[in-house]
Amino acid sequence: MVQIKKNVDLSSFTSWMVGGPADFFCLPSNLEELREALEFAKTKTLPTTILGGGSNVLISDSGISGLTIGLKNLSGVLRSEPVADRWLLEVMAGTSKSEILKIFLKQKLAPSVFLAGIPGDVGGGVAMNAGIGEMLTPREFVEITDWVEVMRFDGSVNRLEAKKLRWTYRHCEGWQPGIIIKVGLSWKNQPEDSILVQAKSANQNRLSKQPLDMPSCGSVFVNPPGHKAAMLIDSCGLKGYTLGKTQVSLKHANFIVNLGGATCAEIWQVIQHVQTVVKAKTGVELITEVVKLGRW
Repeated sequence: MVQIKKNVDLSSFTSWMVGGPADFFCLPSNLEELREALEFAKTKTLPTTILGGGSNVLISDSGISGLTIGLKNLSGVLRSEPVADRWLLEVMAGTSKSEILKIFLKQKLAPSVFLAGIPGDVGGGVAMNAGIGEMLTPREFVEITDWVEVMRFDGSVNRLEAKKLRWTYRHCEGWQPGIIIKVGLSWKNQPEDSILVQAKSANQNRLSKQPLDMPSCGSVFVNPPGHKAAMLIDSCGLKGYTLGKTQVSLKHANFIVNLGGATCAEIWQVIQHVQTVVKAKTGVELITEVVKLGRW
């Protein structure tokens, strides 16, 4: 039976380490417990919020109303094997991207290069079509995803082919409403010895250029057409801009970091300040990748 707790602080469940309490919170470890949680919310007419790996969300300091369902325990690799000319993976949505990185890396396959250093879980990777800016193949989740399984809010489950979903830059539609619970991934089974070196180099490059040792959400803004968000922010003299315990990273201007004790309100003010200054100085409007959750 799923354990549902009251007034649970959510800051430790996000990579930014900020956020207020959930009215109700649970961490189902299997699909039956997930169904129980959905039934609990339905019975009590509570709004439901789904929290994946927490790497691309900003939770209000006032917390989240209703039931918040964390998916991090819905994890695990269910299948990993060669089939015909491809290497197939079947994973639970709460599985970290680092876990599938290890598998592709062991097989010396190309997806391990773009996955190196990307935070969060596989379900979130699909939902936001996670990827990197470098021109590699593959470079986004759309290229390695075969299908997704979605649990609807009535507890039923549907499997959807990836090619029937609508994939765009940092976004995927066509699977909603519901919760991504399982994902099928694959890549052509053509090992390359150079992949190990490429993945190590990619990881070192990101470690040197991104503040991965500090709480952040990863990239805050999507790259506008024809521009790099980080370059725009840097060109406006905003790198290092600080408000309270929140700072535009000195390493990478498209990262906003928690210096220790930051609040959601501070982070949101910094985001808005960056947007305002960049728009005024360059004419370019920055759009956030970040998903806002809770009472705003």
